[in-house]
Amino acid sequence: MKKTKGKEMSCYFRHMKDVLKEAGVEITPENKKEIDRIIHELVEVEYKTCSPTWKGVKERIRGDEASRSRFVTRLKEKLSEVES
Repeated sequence: MKKTKGKEMSCYFRHMKDVLKEAGVEITPENKKEIDRIIHELVEVEYKTCSPTWKGVKERIRGDEASRSRFVTRLKEKLSEVES
C-alpha cells in the first residue's frame, strides 16, 4: 500500500478520488479495508490483488458514463449495506 497524506491507501484509491467523492465516500483508517474489500467484490477480483482490481475499476469508470454511474451506484449500495 502507498502512503497518501499520512494514511495508507490501496494502490488504486489515489486514482479514483473523483469516483469516491461522487459516491460520498471518505477514506479513513477505520473504513479503508472494508471499502477496499467492497471494490474488489464489485469488480469480482480476489481481495488484496491490486493491479487486477484497478484494471476492473478502470474498465467501469473510464468507459461510458452509464457504466461509471452503475459502478458508483453499486458502491453506494454496498456501503449502505455495511453501515446498516
